Amino acid sequence: MTSVEKPLLVVMGISGSGKSVVGAALAQRLRVPFVDADDLHPPANIAKMTAGHALDDHDRHPWLETIGAWLTDHADGGVVACSALKRKYRDQLRHHSDRVDFVHLDGTREVIAGRQASRPGHFMPASLLTSQLQTLERLSPDEHGLVIDVDQSIDAIVQEYVDQSGSLR
Repeated sequence: MTSVEKPLLVVMGISGSGKSVVGAALAQRLRVPFVDADDLHPPANIAKMTAGHALDDHDRHPWLETIGAWLTDHADGGVVACSALKRKYRDQLRHHSDRVDFVHLDGTREVIAGRQASRPGHFMPASLLTSQLQTLERLSPDEHGLVIDVDQSIDAIVQEYVDQSGSLR
C-alpha cells in the first residue's frame, strides 16, 4: 500500500468477535466507508440463521458476491465486517480485489461466548458458536492479514491495526 492509497479491509471472525464495532471504528479512524456484511444478507439467509441453522456454502455464495461487488465499488478504500471464516470465502472476496487485506479478530471461546450473551435479539444465536468455531479456517501465511486478540478495548484493537498495518504488504 502506498502512502496515498487507503486500505481495503475485511474485518473477519466468528459471530461475537466484534467485527461490526471494530470495523466501524477502523473505518472512522482511516476515513473510509464502512459496511456490515450482515446488512447484505438476503432475507432467506437471515431467516435460516434466526431459526438456528448454519448457512452452507450454497447460501453464502451470492452473499459473498454482493460483498465482493461492494469491495469493487470501493477500490479507493473501505472496511467490511464479514465473518469470512473459510479460505475459499476469502479467496472469493479477493477475486473482486487483490488489494483486500484481512483483520482476523480472534478470541477464546469464553470471551466470545460472553460477548454473544450480551447481544440479545441478534439473528445469529449463541447456539451456533460451536459451528462457527468448527468452520473457522485461520489466515494462512500467504494471505495478507493480521490477527488481533479481541480481549482488549476497541481503541486498543484499532491502534494495534494502525501499528501493524505497515507489515501487511
